[in-house]
Amino acid sequence: MKAVHFGAGNIGRGFVGLLLHEGGYELVFSDVAAALVDAINAVDAYTVHEVGDGGGDTVVTGFRAVNSAQDPDAVADEVATADVVTTAVGATILRFVAPLVLEGLRRRPADAAPLQVMACENAIGATDLLRAEVEGAAGSEWAQLAPRAVFANTAVDRIVPAQPAGAGVDVTVEPFFEWAIERPPFGDTPPHIPGAHFVDDLAPYIERKLFTVNTGHAATAYFGAIAGIERISDALAEPGIAARVAAALEETSALLAAKHGLDPSALAEYRATILDRFRNPALPDTVWRVGRQPLRKLSRHDRFIGPAAEAAERGLATSALVDAVGAALAFADPGDEQAVELQQLLADLDADAFTAEVTGLEASHPLYPAVRAAVASRQAGL
Repeated sequence: MKAVHFGAGNIGRGFVGLLLHEGGYELVFSDVAAALVDAINAVDAYTVHEVGDGGGDTVVTGFRAVNSAQDPDAVADEVATADVVTTAVGATILRFVAPLVLEGLRRRPADAAPLQVMACENAIGATDLLRAEVEGAAGSEWAQLAPRAVFANTAVDRIVPAQPAGAGVDVTVEPFFEWAIERPPFGDTPPHIPGAHFVDDLAPYIERKLFTVNTGHAATAYFGAIAGIERISDALAEPGIAARVAAALEETSALLAAKHGLDPSALAEYRATILDRFRNPALPDTVWRVGRQPLRKLSRHDRFIGPAAEAAERGLATSALVDAVGAALAFADPGDEQAVELQQLLADLDADAFTAEVTGLEASHPLYPAVRAAVASRQAGL
């Protein structure tokens, strides 16, 4: 069996690629970073180091890498003969992966088993997005090619911090992981991925993860940055920050219970598990890495505005989430392009224009007044 994985970064090697290796797949990494591709091809094995309680080391073998920028034909050939294609490139990059997947499907024998495609991104419906890009590029040809692939959405969760200097292609990760995959698209022949679990309805898993892990992680980063704290684990050691993050996650859990019927006590246990993961002192994660790209994180359907908007529509509490939005507005990292742009927009636009442009909220939305007030408060402090 062979799997082609787009994105040979830390998540690709330390999570998705690791589980595919454990499933018995020959691994082909595709990436545009020439130095990384060369480094992968220069070794016969790399080690995934799990740090924290219950952690251990796993050696990964049976892999190679292809530079998709320099040799797209080679990538298409690999896709044409693969059993599985996965991605960990970021949802906005999927449009660049789509042409390579499409060309691979063109070259794939019509009588081969359907290629199993899963985008493993921090986004709702990422595989649907990839499929739409492939289908759009194929045009009228898609009717002929569609039977050659099946597309399944996934929800992935594993913290992979900034890597220690000199690690090479080894990866340090936390012991915890979760990979939930839609079952129905595969029928009776799901891919063999040990540790992944297949579910009939993925939406609750995706939103539970995004609105707990991603919301909580980013909130910790922004509250920590305001307090002048460098590490995520140190930020959560501060009782005041821990309380504010916990309050925001209580609000997202209330939404998840109301929207998906998830058990509140189970959600409370999940929140506690997530916060314990963030407190792992063996993960040297910084508020600057976790908080980067604040404009994306403040967008309409992302980790703050997304759940807060749905909560407000249901008449649920949102004050703690809006508090986290206020902290995000104060994120001023000169090394992060979006953080610089965020502060410039706050200086250039009035509160209404900023709220509409950055958060995508309409003035008539029930969340709008509270978010606008947070924006105005931040602008008053500039």
